[in-house]
Amino acid sequence: MFVQELCGSWMDTPFWKKSFLLSDINDIQEIQKSKIREAWIDISKGLDVLTAQPAASVVRAEPEPKPEPPPVKSPPAPKVIESVSMADELGRASQIVNKSKQAVYSMFSEARMGKAVDMGGAQALVEEISDSVMRNPGALIGLARLKTKDDYTYMHSIAVCALMVALSKQLGLNDEQTREAGVAGLLHDIGKMMVPGDILNKPGKLTDEEFVSVKEHPAAGHKMLLDAQGVSAISLDVCLHHHEKMDGTGYPDRLKGEEISLFARMGAVCDVYDAITSNRPYKQGWCPAESLRKMAEWSKGHFDEKVFQAFVKSIGIYPVGTLVRLESGRLGVVVEQQVGKSLLMPKVRVFFSIKSMSYIAPELLDLAGPGLQDKIANREDASKWGLKDIDRYWLGDNTAPT
Repeated sequence: MFVQELCGSWMDTPFWKKSFLLSDINDIQEIQKSKIREAWIDISKGLDVLTAQPAASVVRAEPEPKPEPPPVKSPPAPKVIESVSMADELGRASQIVNKSKQAVYSMFSEARMGKAVDMGGAQALVEEISDSVMRNPGALIGLARLKTKDDYTYMHSIAVCALMVALSKQLGLNDEQTREAGVAGLLHDIGKMMVPGDILNKPGKLTDEEFVSVKEHPAAGHKMLLDAQGVSAISLDVCLHHHEKMDGTGYPDRLKGEEISLFARMGAVCDVYDAITSNRPYKQGWCPAESLRKMAEWSKGHFDEKVFQAFVKSIGIYPVGTLVRLESGRLGVVVEQQVGKSLLMPKVRVFFSIKSMSYIAPELLDLAGPGLQDKIANREDASKWGLKDIDRYWLGDNTAPT
């Protein structure tokens, strides 16, 4: 049979693809072991279900039934997803990130070999990422920032997808536009599959020829997506134009201002933020808050200022993972943004005392909580204080180093 869709959450299925030919007994066993209980099949591409032969019977003429009027279809209701805490979403987001990384690796590897992108699989992937971001954006976005040089391209695609979804929500885009933005973010860098790995992962400065090779990835990705079925104009546009700049100095078409679509302007902000906050072979990633400060300096020529301001609101002035110094003289890591509260008052897990220059028992502080007088005095550089592995504190490790 040709499976058109397995009915259930993408996380419950053993396959990253949405549609595929079912021809292996092992695949059938995997489906039977999963939580999936129903599936749609396409009988134009595969076998139909078996039907029992009817017993012989006397055929009686029946009056022709009156045709019923076609049902009136009402527009689908907007998807409502309840917000949850960082602690409640972190485990689920971790599962989604791990499965997404494998799916994107498979998808991009097939694209490198000349196979068309499976848009059904991409859309299912975006649906799960989007749902997690809606529940708590800091969880999946924070996890997607933790990359290694070996999985950078795949994790970067997941991170930009999640950031595009969060930004779409902040800009007030509808559900369909938000999904389109997420798919565009997931596929925006697929053209890097055509850039040699030794250039992408080069630890030193690129030569002029190597830089030209890297700059060809938007056009290469655009061509790859043109060969696939069901790729939207938005995904094609973001893939080709996410390196354009508002002042016209970007590439490949040197578009300027309003010549750049809203979605490509969104892609530019999300792409740069994740790139500069991630560890790369040639440099250590910047702190999330420092990255926003740098981007604000570039925003007039590089980014759409309204889009950039919405982006800051979507992830916070002090994004998850930022090291901050409180007025009380303690250092802590931002754990969670406060929905509907000031961007200056996130939840912070303190773990170090500047006064005693020593670690203290980690404590979670809600800076917006009643009666708490402490405030953020400034963001800090972990290397200045000799601190390492500070991500462990927002990931929920409550033990102090010994």
